[in-house]
Amino acid sequence: MLSMLYSCSLDKKPKVILTDVAGSRRDSIVLKRNDSLSADTTAMLVFTRGTTGPGGLVNFAETLMGTRYVYGSSNPAVGFDCSGFITYVFKHFNITVPRSSIDFTNVGEAVPVNQAKKGDVILFTGTNAAERFVGHMGLVVSNDTTGLKFIHSSSGKAMGVTISPLDEHYQKRFVGVRRVFAINNKIN
Repeated sequence: MLSMLYSCSLDKKPKVILTDVAGSRRDSIVLKRNDSLSADTTAMLVFTRGTTGPGGLVNFAETLMGTRYVYGSSNPAVGFDCSGFITYVFKHFNITVPRSSIDFTNVGEAVPVNQAKKGDVILFTGTNAAERFVGHMGLVVSNDTTGLKFIHSSSGKAMGVTISPLDEHYQKRFVGVRRVFAINNKIN
């Protein structure tokens, strides 16, 4: 079964992203004004707004790449702070999560960083690594032999939604990984 995610932003062309039930990206269709999907295509698609898996969540988050950083915002037309970005992505699928990064400290279940999977929430301290409470967050995009990568809204050099590696800078600030999707416990 395929699910269909529709995304649109001011600086990108509208597109439909096709994913399987596990959320693995299968295809992408860029839409032009007044385009419609063929009957054959729509017959095999189910629009699943309101439910998604970890892969679908991350695929949608990636459509927001480049959205600028704006403290306190969860509005893509204005920009995002880190928790505003995460809240917006989950809210798109009608999944309720806390608005503040520190409130994610006990959401879901804790998993070791080496077992982090796509769609898990990764938590960091704020820019002052000496303070050991959560002040920044992102979503795990991948965790393989090349290392862990996560998508987040950064107030640093990128000044917006970007994908970063769990490098030395972020390792110093690392607090933990929280598993929101129980299905990640079953995926190898």
